[in-house]
Formats: sequence, structure tokens, C-alpha cells
Amino acid sequence: MLIISNNVSVPDNEIELSAIRAQGAGGQNVNKVSSAIHLRFDISASSLPDFYKERLLGLKDKRITKEGVLVIKAQRFRTQEKNRDDALLRLHEFIKSVSVVHRTRVATKPGRAAKARRVDEKTRRGKAKLLRGKVRDL
Repeated sequence: MLIISNNVSVPDNEIELSAIRAQGAGGQNVNKVSSAIHLRFDISASSLPDFYKERLLGLKDKRITKEGVLVIKAQRFRTQEKNRDDALLRLHEFIKSVSVVHRTRVATKPGRAAKARRVDEKTRRGKAKLLRGKVRDL
């Protein structure tokens, strides 16, 4: 069982794990051993609360298929056990990331003192630039 929070968890039967051969360089061993893990998690058919399902399915993530299945490929480590743990950890972090509700940003306007400082600085910079010009006769 994958525990997300105190009252949210995912049973093992909803997570499909399969061993595959890892990609990339690695010599002869990589061609013989199925050490990478493919994790498939059907979001819409899961027992997660509707809040989590809606937030997960609303994400623009390339790991979520059109059918609403999250696919995680773990091949960072050489052993199957470590890759399995890595895939489950990444699933846990992925689900936990949608539980955080970000506050909406409230647009603010600069105060009177800030506007005055900005104008004063512009005036100072303009005077400094005038002094860089050619010397003129009066």
C-alpha cells in the first residue's frame, strides 16, 4: 500500500509494475537483465478522492496518456529493486504535488513613496547622463 497522506492511500492492486530492459549504454549486462521498471497507474479507475483525480487529470504532463493512465519509467539504478522503489517514490511525489493548493497572487500597485523614489532616481540618472555630453560654451 502506498500511503500519500493520513487519509489518502493507494492499494497495491491499482499499481501495475512490470520489469523491462533498460535503454542506453551499459555493456552486455543491459541486454540480458530486465532492471528497468514500468509503472502504470490508472488515475480515473483508482480509489483516490475526486479532488486528486481532477487535479491529476488536469495536469499537462507527457507521462499521462489520453486514457488517463500515468506511466513512469524508472531506470536510474542498476538493480530492479531500487528502480521499483524509485518508481513508487516518484508516483508518491507526483500524487502529493497536486494536494498542495497554491494561493492566487493578488496584484498590488506601488505606493506614493515608491513612485516618488522612482521619479527622483530617473531625474538623477538623467542629470548624470547630461554631464557626459560635449562641453558647450555659454
